[in-house]
Amino acid sequence: MIEKAVQALKRGDFILLYDFDEREGETDLAIRSDAVTPRHIMQMRKDAGGLICTAVHPAAAERLGLPFASDLLNGTSFGEKTGDIPYDRKNRSSFSLWVNHRTTYTGITDNDRALTITAVANQVKIALNGGGHNFGGEFRSPGHVPLLRAADSLLDQRRGQTELSIALAELAGITPSITICEMLDDESGKALSKEDAIAYAKAHNLVFIEGNDVLSYWASHKEH
Repeated sequence: MIEKAVQALKRGDFILLYDFDEREGETDLAIRSDAVTPRHIMQMRKDAGGLICTAVHPAAAERLGLPFASDLLNGTSFGEKTGDIPYDRKNRSSFSLWVNHRTTYTGITDNDRALTITAVANQVKIALNGGGHNFGGEFRSPGHVPLLRAADSLLDQRRGQTELSIALAELAGITPSITICEMLDDESGKALSKEDAIAYAKAHNLVFIEGNDVLSYWASHKEH
């Protein structure tokens, strides 16, 4: 199944990515950022309903000058404290800046968010090829696309949806920026159950995988 997920990402299709029972216990709709269209944004906000975020490879984030939001807030009453995250008390949040591309209008429409996200993916690609020194010239903040900065050692350091998705991008050999959105339950107001997420995947002919699948595949490829 993990190979099918990798191929789906290569094609620019959605996959469903569940993290771990003992972590968030959430399923995200995930897609490569450079393939995002307004229709993908619509599907995420209507069928998933969570926060539409764009994960960025740590090396690209470093070269683009993308900080961790927790670093920016240190010293304020909003600063993140050790152990603040109930499902991940050993690590800090992956949130970075919230941005709009400078050619967008409000930034919140499906068209605007798709434009911002694909432009972020392009900056990631440029940065990983030695460029990417004018991120602020192309984007403004605050905006409507939250960026997530993956941990430096990816799954060896942190096992969140950010790291799982970027690890999958690396395994797929695509630009390592993935856009993700948590799937919520309209009835309970909670995260969509794993069983309902699997049912959604079957109904829409999408691949469903779990964090443990990614960890195993990641480990096997690191050994070669």
